[in-house]
Amino acid sequence: MQLIDWVVLFGTLIFIVSYGVYKTRGSKNVKDYIGGGNDARWWTVGLSVMATQASAITFLSTPGQAYHDGMGFVQFYFGLPIAMVIICMVFIPIYHRLKVYTAYEYLETRFDRKTRTLTAILFLIQRGLAAGITIFAPAIILSAVLGWDLNGLTILIGVLVIIYTVSGGTKAVNVTHKQQMAVIFAGMFTAFFLIVSYLPENISFSNALQIAGANGKMDILDFSFDLNNRYTFWSGIIGGSFLALSYFGTDQSQVQRYLTGRSVKEMQLGLIFNGLLKVPMQFFILLVGVMVFVFYQFNQAPLNFNPAAQNEVLDSEYAEEYRDLMQSNKDLQEEKHITAIRFGESMGISTPADEENYSNKMLELDAAEISNRERARELITASNPKMETNDKDYVFIHFILNNLPRGLIGFLLAMILSAAMSSTASELNALGSTTTIDLYKRSIKGERSEAHYVKASKYFTLIWGVIAILFASVANLFENLIELVNIIGSIFYGNVLGIFLLAFFFTYVQSNAVFIAALITQALVVLLWAYDVMPYLWLNLVGCFLVIIIAFILQSIIYSPEKIVNDET
Repeated sequence: MQLIDWVVLFGTLIFIVSYGVYKTRGSKNVKDYIGGGNDARWWTVGLSVMATQASAITFLSTPGQAYHDGMGFVQFYFGLPIAMVIICMVFIPIYHRLKVYTAYEYLETRFDRKTRTLTAILFLIQRGLAAGITIFAPAIILSAVLGWDLNGLTILIGVLVIIYTVSGGTKAVNVTHKQQMAVIFAGMFTAFFLIVSYLPENISFSNALQIAGANGKMDILDFSFDLNNRYTFWSGIIGGSFLALSYFGTDQSQVQRYLTGRSVKEMQLGLIFNGLLKVPMQFFILLVGVMVFVFYQFNQAPLNFNPAAQNEVLDSEYAEEYRDLMQSNKDLQEEKHITAIRFGESMGISTPADEENYSNKMLELDAAEISNRERARELITASNPKMETNDKDYVFIHFILNNLPRGLIGFLLAMILSAAMSSTASELNALGSTTTIDLYKRSIKGERSEAHYVKASKYFTLIWGVIAILFASVANLFENLIELVNIIGSIFYGNVLGIFLLAFFFTYVQSNAVFIAALITQALVVLLWAYDVMPYLWLNLVGCFLVIIIAFILQSIIYSPEKIVNDET
């Protein structure tokens, strides 16, 4: 990185933090600090909701996911628009009518204090873990690629977020989200157009899509019911709908974003805006990853995109074998380059049979390269069993650092760190608010002033920020970071959504049955995940129905009014 990159990077980050602190100074009461003043317009709500979900993991992992597996991951988001409509029709009117600060306040009015507390604790556990991951994800990747100290980078990201989140609360999060989303969108569009411009002169964007399609990267829809396939149309529509319902409807990090709207209409418009834009946005981010794949059909790609892993094996007894593999892969990529050029030049003038032959040849070469990469992972593991061999999360950052002009590198890094800050700020803000409103306020006796609860929320936000930094400092890479965040959510979200659906629609079921059912369901879902019974997206559906069914059974057998009367007599 050059001086201009450092100036752009830190200038962007300092501006966002300073702007957030300046615009929200003087938040003295709970309505302003936790409720954001309830004066946000729909576009602020929509961008804030989107920025909360679009973490650095989205912009680091998603392109890498597309590079390796193609566009099929977009099916994960197909259920989101459905969820937005349901939340607008059911959740928002109830939350607004009750004038709640957190989603879990409603559960005490419907059930009791212990059910509210349990649900709030489930949220705090899963979101507390996720907050650590959203800090850890960009930190470990940037540290590996740039050589920066991992713990130092983790602390830097965490401290920057803590400064303006503690200072300005919910309004600071909303205000900074607009600047962060502007940086993020600008960065992704810049990267996309540069990738296309870097393709050979005789390869147009249309040719690039055909090359990607010939390599199986443009297979978007999978209508199979294969449970071994994580991403299908059905898992996206059904499992994705339940995950989105849980996340946007019951997760305080999202609920707090749209509860700041000045009216029900503004909240609903903000969510509909997010629902309409989110799927195209994810499609575009995946397309960037596919274009990176096409770019590397004409340029040399490393055998493993994680530089730390590659350096590890090159310093080991397996170095000679790994270098032979690197040379073999270089020769293979040169053959892929020639084949891709010929395929691109023949489009429109060759016969369907010729195009099929080129396509089969590219698939054959791609399979050979995948085999080389798998062998490379084996050598890396042999040299250091603790070293992360999955390099999906490193693909996009490798392209940025090795191919973009000076100055733009700093801007793209600012984009990644802005995304990390935006999602982490929402999480810390929600964790502090939930701890204050749902646990602390309910446990202390006597009345306290508005200033007391604002100060308490600041302290709890600070504490959760420190916890997130500590968790990030001891975390380890998973198979793919964007999947890890969604797996953690899927373990908890179905259960929480089921509790809310029982509260909204099933007046027959009362608090004790729901409370016990929630405990049983959470244990069962953890077991289903631990033993890998099904793809994680389906855990949202299973968890939701389990808690509803178990609650009905308990209510009918143990907690029915007739049963209670008979036991008492």
